Amino acid sequence: MPQPHPDSYYAATANDFPALPALAEDMTVDVCIVGAGLTGLSAAIELAGAGLTVAVLEAEQVGWGASGRNGGEVIPGIGPGMQATDKIAGREDSRALWEMTLESIELIKHRIEKFSINCDFKPGYVEAAAKPSHFKALQEEQKFHQDAYGYDGLTLHSEKELSEMLGSERFFGGLSYRDSAHLHPLNLTRGYASAALNLGAKIFEGTRVSQINPDGASYRVITPNGVVKADHVLMACNAYIDELHSPTRSRIMPTGSFILATEPLDEDRFGPVIPVDMCVCDTNFVLDYFRLSADRRMLFGGLVSYSTLPPPKLADRMHRRMIRTFPQLEDAASAYIWAGLLAVTVNRMPGLGRTESGIYYAQGYSGHGLALTSIAGKVIAEAMRGTADRFDVFARLPQHKFRGGRAFRVPLLVTAMAYQRIRDLVV
Repeated sequence: MPQPHPDSYYAATANDFPALPALAEDMTVDVCIVGAGLTGLSAAIELAGAGLTVAVLEAEQVGWGASGRNGGEVIPGIGPGMQATDKIAGREDSRALWEMTLESIELIKHRIEKFSINCDFKPGYVEAAAKPSHFKALQEEQKFHQDAYGYDGLTLHSEKELSEMLGSERFFGGLSYRDSAHLHPLNLTRGYASAALNLGAKIFEGTRVSQINPDGASYRVITPNGVVKADHVLMACNAYIDELHSPTRSRIMPTGSFILATEPLDEDRFGPVIPVDMCVCDTNFVLDYFRLSADRRMLFGGLVSYSTLPPPKLADRMHRRMIRTFPQLEDAASAYIWAGLLAVTVNRMPGLGRTESGIYYAQGYSGHGLALTSIAGKVIAEAMRGTADRFDVFARLPQHKFRGGRAFRVPLLVTAMAYQRIRDLVV
């Protein structure tokens, strides 16, 4: 039996979605997708819509992983920022990547409208400078996007302006993104699943894949109660890939992230809180991210755990982080707190590619997954159908293995994170 969704605000307010059966027989399809999160479902929508037969195999339930638990922030760009990406990938590819992230946000909006997905979509994102020096970096970021890409959708805000926008005096200015949004991620994922089903894809829950074996020009995907034979396979497992493919697993670090949801915030009691109703990330390395839900709860995320285990006194720690930004919420009750795993890469670049045996994979969005997953699924579908130009832009990004193997990488990363936390405290 698949595990139930964790007790979260998203699970408590999710749209109705039917339980789907486990795979119970052998079948043959054009494409088999492992993982019913946003990447896999995005690919399924494209492929089934083009007339291919598609089977999606999910070990738990649709949206059970990061796709249904994340901060709900739809942000363009990729993990290390576009200036760093430009240095690594070169101007032509970095521009293509930037434009594809913008396209991904438009793709999400298009699918929400086309498939009538009720997921509380609201525009707006601002990056908040946690230090005076960070505001200078935001100024440079705006100039880079204008000069390198001709993009004029970034707006600088002074310390006073941002304080009025957020109802917080913590920050030293900010940079808002015209092309951005926030939404209910589990409802988006369930909407994608419904769309894929209506287009003819088959989705199986409670179906864990144990092996993917080449079989001539095709593949055999092994599960406890059935084998799927497919011409193409996509591993869309991200942080939950486990030992399905060790070389691919070695390029990501599953990382715990945590979100607190308050009671609904009565403005008469708490005063104005994010009156512009944008989603927000601060500029620290160990960052906080936050936004209001549709029913005006504060959804406040932060902390990281490379052990994947929740830190001690998690609720108290999250509450303290929240009131550092919003002191007026000191008496706001916490209604939900939950954890989830995201996958980070060594260079914070997304990892899209093909294994030596030709299996496609997508992982390691490093905090930008809600936007990137939709375009990742689309370009992988394009590649499977014979047009790989856009997929190759992603695949050319360097993908490094974490040093030290599983036994040593966690202590090394914990040490590095402690160093970054100290840097965050230095003005």
